[in-house]
Amino acid sequence: MSQDVWTSVDRYIAEQFIPEDAALDEALRESARAGLPSIAVSAAQGKWLHLLARAVGARRILEIGTLGGYSGIWLARALPAGGRLTTLELDAAHAEVARKNFVRAGLGDAIEIRLGPALQTLPTLRGPFDLIFIDADKPGYTDYFGWAVRLARPGALIIADNVVRNGAIVEPRSADTAVRGIQRFNAAVAAEPRVTATALQTVGIKGYDGFAVILVEPS
Repeated sequence: MSQDVWTSVDRYIAEQFIPEDAALDEALRESARAGLPSIAVSAAQGKWLHLLARAVGARRILEIGTLGGYSGIWLARALPAGGRLTTLELDAAHAEVARKNFVRAGLGDAIEIRLGPALQTLPTLRGPFDLIFIDADKPGYTDYFGWAVRLARPGALIIADNVVRNGAIVEPRSADTAVRGIQRFNAAVAAEPRVTATALQTVGIKGYDGFAVILVEPS
């Protein structure tokens, strides 16, 4: 199978299950106009995150890595009345694009953007969170995971994107810092007794990669 097939199938899935959405489409366009990298989750992946948040009844969601707010819109739309998404972003320009996208989507009151390095903002947060989505710099994933476990409620889900890296995670001597970061993260998740986890390989419009799905065990 080829990238063309994966992309075609992703478009088919979107046509079948994801209606046209002006706020989401404009979030992507605004991100592109602002020069943000085209690395947001796909529509199908965003809908999957949305469904996971609804399935666990999430009232408080933490996102590490805001970018232009595309995944944040999907997650925040899963919240019940009074629910809240806290999203962490290093880059002030990215955060401003996301803020505008959140307001345009009618979610400005449900989302808080914390600006700065995540390892500085994470210690200031008060849990518990019901769902945590990690989609930021890969060398930092292991530290982000440690904080996620601290901040999650028992029974919460932690989801991490980009954990397969086009298959490069099986290369023990990889010189890629992102790959090495994910290898450390996967090892840390596997060794953490407070969670149970798996990882899924994905293909689609975003290429070949994968998600880690981590359940924080009930006490």
